Amino acid sequence: MTGWPAPAPGAAPLPAMIRAQARLELRTLARNGEQLLLTVIIPVLLLVVFSAEALISTGPGPRIDFIAPGILALAVISTSFTSLAIGTAFERRYGVLKRLGATPLPRAGLIAAKALTVLAVEAGQAALIIVVGLLLGWHPALSPAGIGAVLAALVLGSAAFSGLAMLMAGTMRAEATLAAANLVYLVLLGIGGVIFPLSKFPAGVRPVLRLLPSGALSDAFRSVLRYGAGLPARDLLVLTAWAVAGIALAARTFRWE
Repeated sequence: MTGWPAPAPGAAPLPAMIRAQARLELRTLARNGEQLLLTVIIPVLLLVVFSAEALISTGPGPRIDFIAPGILALAVISTSFTSLAIGTAFERRYGVLKRLGATPLPRAGLIAAKALTVLAVEAGQAALIIVVGLLLGWHPALSPAGIGAVLAALVLGSAAFSGLAMLMAGTMRAEATLAAANLVYLVLLGIGGVIFPLSKFPAGVRPVLRLLPSGALSDAFRSVLRYGAGLPARDLLVLTAWAVAGIALAARTFRWE
């Protein structure tokens, strides 16, 4: 008589574990009102307010042509830096990361799941911002080659800010990360070229501001979406340098417990 097949315990394939963890991360984010405020409501609200009101001088052309690319950069910052840093820091504080370490999901898989979550949220943010921008009269100067340039800037910008987020979340207390991440978010909003043109700042500090990841990301988006330029090589190099440095430092210093 044939019996039941012998059990074959084992972990699911790594891609399946990563997808499952990414879905969990997305559901957790969707239930968090503060995170939705940071990643969705604030960028859209700033887009509407600053494109409709002459609060700042943005140079020749419609204000929306300057504001919309900056808000796209802000969406990347809010998701891949502020939201990721705060969420990961509190996961570390409450022992979530320690418990995940006891599962078959390796650390590389957890990082990959968080990266997928960040990119998925940013895709939704970009779609929403583009739709609202078009309704407000935005006409991006986008070519087929420009789409690749925008995607390259988005991925490199996400990598740069994610590395900095993990560096902060893995070395600081959760409360300190909460305060510092929000402070950096506000500082970059003011001096990072997101809302206010860098040309309004003193000439001596402009080169430094353009070396910030926020300045490079905003400039990259504007050069393509506002002026129809090709590949923004200088800005992509700046973002690459920040990504390599941030990820390398985070990998060396992150404390999982």
